[in-house]
Amino acid sequence: MTGSQTSFRLGYVPGVTPAKWARIWRDRSPRIPLELIQVAAADVVELVRSRQADAALLRLPIDRTGLHAIPLYVETTVVVIPKDHVVTAVEEVTAEDLADELMLHPLDDVLEWERPPGRVIDERPATTADAIALVAAGTGLVVVPQSLARLHHRRDLTFRPLLDAPESGVALAWPEEETTELMEQFIGIVRGRTVNTSRGSAPTKPSDAKSSSKATAAKRQPGGGKQQTSTGKRQAGSGKRQAGDGRRKKPRR
Repeated sequence: MTGSQTSFRLGYVPGVTPAKWARIWRDRSPRIPLELIQVAAADVVELVRSRQADAALLRLPIDRTGLHAIPLYVETTVVVIPKDHVVTAVEEVTAEDLADELMLHPLDDVLEWERPPGRVIDERPATTADAIALVAAGTGLVVVPQSLARLHHRRDLTFRPLLDAPESGVALAWPEEETTELMEQFIGIVRGRTVNTSRGSAPTKPSDAKSSSKATAAKRQPGGGKQQTSTGKRQAGSGKRQAGDGRRKKPRR
């Protein structure tokens, strides 16, 4: 519950950027800090299951046992290449275009496939960062979600969308039996609810609550306050028309 939590701990994997949602959280709940915890993709599920984080932004697929997960968006998959590579001549790439290329397959690959296209190098880099460094050294190419290509950006490298490759979905996950008020509030933020529709929004002040109740009551009445105003305008308009009619009809002498 909100009263028993002094902060909300949010884990996130590399490449996923929670900054926008964190800003909204600070605006709506300034008294409850949002603690951001960056964690490797391989460790993020255990982080949530062990309650070291209240929730996490992670990449699908995952083992959902004991977890809720809301898919948020799907990323474009890209191939990272040197800026002078022949592939830079096209806007998009297919697996067939990479058939003769040496390809790197990092051990922390987040894409759901057995191996990337092309001639895959047997020795696998430990991390995506290591693989991208090898691309810069001219060893091969690597396929990653676009956010990871941007995260590990280098001036001598670029990337192109790979059309026929698995895509990486990003989701919000949290323990199945613990949907707290703060959790509901964060769900509302990532789903784009406004402060008025979010079920976890902060309580209103008494004076604000009274004003809100009056406004709600006015809306529930047929036509609400706005129609009454327009009725008044119509009545005023009627008076003007009557006056106008009187001006048009001059008395006979």
